[in-house]
Amino acid sequence: MKQTQGHSIAGDVGRSTSILTMTLLIPALLSLTFVLATAYFFGRMTQRMEQEAALEPLVEVTIPESVWSAVAGRVSFEECGALERIQEVNARLDELIRETDGQMELEVARRTMDTLEQYVRAVETGIQNGTPVEELQRILDEVRSVAQLIKNMLGNCITQEAQDAGQVNRTLTRTAFIFAIAEIGILVFGLLISVHTRRSLQRSIREPIEQLEQVTGDLAGGHLEARAKPTDTVELRDLTASVNRMADRIQELIRQNRIEQENLKKAELRTLQAQVNPHFLYNTLDTILWQAEEENNQEVIHLTQALSDFFRISLSSGKDWIPVKEELKHLSGYLAIQKVRYRDVLNYEIDVDNGLLEHTILKLVLQPLVENAIYHGIKERRGGGKIIVSGHEENGMMVFSVTDNGTGMSPERLEALRTSLAEGTDIPRAQEFPGHNGSGFGLRNVDQRIRLYYGQPDGLQIESGRQGTTVTFRVPSKVKKEIQNGI
Repeated sequence: MKQTQGHSIAGDVGRSTSILTMTLLIPALLSLTFVLATAYFFGRMTQRMEQEAALEPLVEVTIPESVWSAVAGRVSFEECGALERIQEVNARLDELIRETDGQMELEVARRTMDTLEQYVRAVETGIQNGTPVEELQRILDEVRSVAQLIKNMLGNCITQEAQDAGQVNRTLTRTAFIFAIAEIGILVFGLLISVHTRRSLQRSIREPIEQLEQVTGDLAGGHLEARAKPTDTVELRDLTASVNRMADRIQELIRQNRIEQENLKKAELRTLQAQVNPHFLYNTLDTILWQAEEENNQEVIHLTQALSDFFRISLSSGKDWIPVKEELKHLSGYLAIQKVRYRDVLNYEIDVDNGLLEHTILKLVLQPLVENAIYHGIKERRGGGKIIVSGHEENGMMVFSVTDNGTGMSPERLEALRTSLAEGTDIPRAQEFPGHNGSGFGLRNVDQRIRLYYGQPDGLQIESGRQGTTVTFRVPSKVKKEIQNGI
């Protein structure tokens, strides 16, 4: 690739001569620009005065006469066109206000037009309600009074514009004299330019070198975001680019090392995820065998299909991300199996918004939470228990929760569990909290996977009391294409 041509010190010397010549043209260019700008401004002022003058008869005569025609019964109110003319005046006033940056008289006139419109609409209402003509004439008098007031305001605006035009003319005269004096001053300015150019050449050498010293010092101190600004000086450009490439390479190596560490953690978590609980498999197969011996063929088919779906979705061809509907199918299979095992002890409900079904989620995040609810909540409860799995979308996030009406946790156990999840430490052993069984391994695994895969600081939120336990998590609401492009 052809390198962009920069400037050299020798080239700067030649350009300084050209700059000095160009400065002689500045007064002439400024004079021409000022005259053209002033002529344009003067023309706009004249045009505004013409527009304001054209509005006066429309407000003072046309609108009141239109309303009178409706009051006198010559035409219907809709045919008189009073409201249409008011809207026309309002539009022109709004345009004038924008051009004059909110001139006070115009703004007051615009607000007064709103009052005029209210009176006109009062006439319209009176005509519709059959108000006597005498009453309508009194309102019409108000319309004429307000119209006259607006006309006077427009006259004041025209007077002000005329005064401004006179001021512009006087300014133009003074400016011509000033530019004549500037022609003399430009010669002195040219001499100052030559001095400035010499100092600029010195800076073009000194500043890039000082910048490189600063950047290399920052890099040595561990500030890897430091970069040298590109310089156009050919003699120093390549050195600056080399320092920046070195800093970029250091950052890239650090980033690659971090990615490798994260991939290592993901591999470890996938290993944990792939482990199948042998007790669950043994108990499920034993249940199927028992149903077969009882010749409950439909139940055998149901359990076998649920177990098949459970393991098929668990594997998911090695994929980490699956549709929410697949995650719910996996969960339904698990709950169906557990429902047969525990019969009346376990009831469950899945309430997830249909709008989430096609979204993509990290697989196997709901089933471990439900399993935890069964073994550490429902089983400890006397009588039937219930688990509710819910999900909805909120501010671009998918919010899922698993609630059980089990025995719940003591405040001490709950606080210890929250602390261990937040700090990434081991879940406290059950022996430390009498009356609460299990290690909570499933909770920790899900919490870590959510934090790692979604790159967010928060994982699971846990609430528990005498009425049971609720585990909630929030993850970005994404579809398959967004996941493929990277979270």
